[in-house]
Formats: sequence, C-alpha cells, structure tokens
Amino acid sequence: MNWGSLSEFLSMKGYGLYVWGSYGVTALVMFVEPWLVRRHLQRARRGTSNLEQ
Repeated sequence: MNWGSLSEFLSMKGYGLYVWGSYGVTALVMFVEPWLVRRHLQRARRGTSNLEQ
C-alpha cells in the first residue's frame, strides 16, 4: 500500500476509525488486564493471610 500523506494513512480509505479504534481497545485491554489481575491477587493474598492469623 502506498499513502501520499499521514492523513491518508490514518484515514485508511474510510476504515481508519475502525482500525485505530481496534488498536486502541486492544492496547487498553493489554494494560488494564494485568493491573486487574495483580490487584485481585493482592486482595486474595491479604484475605488468606488474615485467615492464618
């Protein structure tokens, strides 16, 4: 594919919103998911340490 300008590349012949939106959602999930898993694990560890005391 050959684009004449950055705006043509970003618009991707009308599909840019779908393409870049998909990349954005994927990036968001890739950052949020590990954070949520770590938070859940910390809460679970705190819960089990309270049971052992």
